[in-house]
Amino acid sequence: MSFYSLGLSKPLLKAIEANHYTQPYPIQQEAIPAILKGKDVLGIAQTGSGKTASFALPILELFQQAKPARSRNVKALVLVPTRELALQIGEVMQAFGKALPRPVKTLAVYGGVSINPQMMQLNGTDVLVATPGRLLDLVSNNAVRLSEVEILVLDEADKILHLGFKEEMDKVLALLPARRQHILLSATLGADVEKLVADLLQDPVVIRVEEEASVPDLITQVAYQVGPEKKGPLLRYLIREKDMQQVLVFTSSIRTADNVTGKLLKHGIQAAALHGDKSQGARTDALTKFKAGKLRVLVATDLASRGIDIKFLPYVINYELPRSPKDYVHRIGRTGRAAAQGEAISLICPEDAHHFKIIQKKMGKQVPLLPTDELDLAGQ
Repeated sequence: MSFYSLGLSKPLLKAIEANHYTQPYPIQQEAIPAILKGKDVLGIAQTGSGKTASFALPILELFQQAKPARSRNVKALVLVPTRELALQIGEVMQAFGKALPRPVKTLAVYGGVSINPQMMQLNGTDVLVATPGRLLDLVSNNAVRLSEVEILVLDEADKILHLGFKEEMDKVLALLPARRQHILLSATLGADVEKLVADLLQDPVVIRVEEEASVPDLITQVAYQVGPEKKGPLLRYLIREKDMQQVLVFTSSIRTADNVTGKLLKHGIQAAALHGDKSQGARTDALTKFKAGKLRVLVATDLASRGIDIKFLPYVINYELPRSPKDYVHRIGRTGRAAAQGEAISLICPEDAHHFKIIQKKMGKQVPLLPTDELDLAGQ
């Protein structure tokens, strides 16, 4: 199946080609026609499954036939849990929408930065991508009105609820008109998400992308057995030995992310940390440089990793394992995208061995565990 069979117009198809999208992902094949028909959609799919384009493309298409937003009355609202994801979705919408006959104005708003520039840019915005807290700040300042929202998208709904946005979500929903189209996307379908589905969606088209599809065969997985004291030297050895020019390194804490980054810089390896204690300016700068290939190593925590979407990222390294197998899948799913090969490497200390076995069992894949005793880590 191609994008040409999904009911999209020629200008949008040209934009899709210009952005090097070739074949639609399974979730896009089902979601795009359903959204174009005005149906509610529930998508259960892991990261890397093409969720953003599955709603961005049909929204842009629908708005080609609609009048531009009036003043500060947005027409589509996309709620997300993190700043990075807001920026990512905003970039995708802008990339597809900038060359269309009727330009669709998209704006991403989030906390951690001054609210005034966001307030100034809101006029005439069609699609607003927002974190719940900043959205309510803008509403309280009369900078945006939600009474004319036609489409509501909840992206990573499980994460929104997990991060404690429920009270803010209730306030936002109370400001929306009764008649609207809903698109709810989530990696999991827990009790909280099921309640959202029951409360909001009317006879939805349900799309499930099997979890195994989020670990594509294009990702080569390997693990190294290492003692805690040799983790840092091994990381630097691998970066140099494999001549990694763009690698995303995951840690489980802010403190470790800063420590790893500091050691990399001390040993002459260009690196930056990405986590919640960094200013928004620093986070945006690091992410922009990394995506552009101007930063060799990005050291990130799981929360900050939301929104890191790079088509041809060659390497991901788990410096520390995440708590859950699903987070492991999310991490390694940053690589092996857009039909490009990727390698996911995990550094396994003795105390990690049991947990790593559980991750492999849940994944349904055996990962080679290589010894490091004979590697020359001196000077690393």
